[in-house]
Amino acid sequence: MRTRTTTPALAARGVSKSFGRVRALAGVDIDIPAGQSVAIMGPSGSGKSTLLHCLAGILVPDSGEVHLGDVAVSGLPDARRSRLRREQLGFVFQDGQLLPELSARENVALALLLNGSSRGAALRTAGEWLERLGLSGAGDRRPGEMSGGQAQRVAIARAMVHSPAVVFADEPTGALDQATGHEVMQILTTTAAMAGTTLVVVTHDLQVAGWCSRLVELRDAMVHADRPLTGEPR
Repeated sequence: MRTRTTTPALAARGVSKSFGRVRALAGVDIDIPAGQSVAIMGPSGSGKSTLLHCLAGILVPDSGEVHLGDVAVSGLPDARRSRLRREQLGFVFQDGQLLPELSARENVALALLLNGSSRGAALRTAGEWLERLGLSGAGDRRPGEMSGGQAQRVAIARAMVHSPAVVFADEPTGALDQATGHEVMQILTTTAAMAGTTLVVVTHDLQVAGWCSRLVELRDAMVHADRPLTGEPR
């Protein structure tokens, strides 16, 4: 279990970002406590994906700051932001983004290998995570040999295997049917909660958001509403 402090896991202060003449974020402020699950919603073009990318250090805001704990992420050079993402953050995407030529076990192990683990240790830990997520018999399968729900479980294992401080999930159920999406969100939120990992989910689906404990709504590049949720599906 990760040791927690009163410092927010993530904090954004006055974050603004534009793409040409399009203003994607206009002075966003947000604090996300350690261990909290937050859903970010909003209409198309509201800035939700841009906010996720700024919080994760993928994009650098034009103005304002993003902090991961005590680290000013937005002020780091590219190489240090890449290292921070690799070591302290996990990602689950809509289509999984698994490497098709690797097995499920190898896809999960890759996160550990990139952080310096030996191949043997990485594969053993990856196998343990697959078993934990109900995929003990799928370790040798490649992504093309798995269902969408199974592939997303592998993606969750890959995101969690190196004990990240924060996991970002960008439309994690967007390519799944409703029942499978329900299953994936249950696994994702439960696994993150058990590990004490902060979870940030971008979604357009209120039922998906209902699995989180807090909802942040964006409109016109700004925070429109910020309210607690029950943490159960609607």
